Amino acid sequence: MAVSAGVKRYESLKRRQRLERPQFNTALALRVHRSLSWYHAAVLTEHDLDTQFITLWIAFNSAYAQNASNAISGSETATFKQFVGTLVDLDQQQRLYDLVWVEYPRTLRLILDNHYIFKHFWRYVQGECTEAIWKERFRTANVAARRAIEKQDTKKILSIVLSRLYVLRNQILHGGATWNGKTNRSQLRSATGFLLSLMPCVIDILMEFPQHPWPTPLFPVIDE
Repeated sequence: MAVSAGVKRYESLKRRQRLERPQFNTALALRVHRSLSWYHAAVLTEHDLDTQFITLWIAFNSAYAQNASNAISGSETATFKQFVGTLVDLDQQQRLYDLVWVEYPRTLRLILDNHYIFKHFWRYVQGECTEAIWKERFRTANVAARRAIEKQDTKKILSIVLSRLYVLRNQILHGGATWNGKTNRSQLRSATGFLLSLMPCVIDILMEFPQHPWPTPLFPVIDE
């Protein structure tokens, strides 16, 4: 059986991690180890889209999550937006820029145009706002996204896209979707394809800057 590109990418990252981890502090070593483990799980589940998306999001969560006492905001999206901003600032090789503007511009537009992963659509479905309100907020949000695209603002567009994928994450993890179902395949394919390419970039940047003050991960290892 041929080895997939994802498995090869994982193996390359794992070799680098083994080589460089002596220079990692405990916080970074744990983040990279956990994130890599879940990315590995994702590339091994390529025939199960739902499981692959879940493991990719856990890989992302392992990279960005931090102690509540260190977080600027209690909002989960605020935490990963700050993390993404830091990654873009550190990314001297412009891996994230190339990912957004060279490799995945069409996929990201599909994500932005999909109202099923826009939180205010579901507020409308739940009766928490009117149809007019969710549609206006969707229009306004996508005007802001188009401006970010016109300016090639990598931080902004990544934050917007990941916020939309967070809605999909909530839908699946809170039991709002059927495993291997039919109703959310389009957004799930777009999201999974993008995250499969995003996570190696994230892990690469983490390892490239071991001196950066990465915060302590949630649930550190406790010695008995």
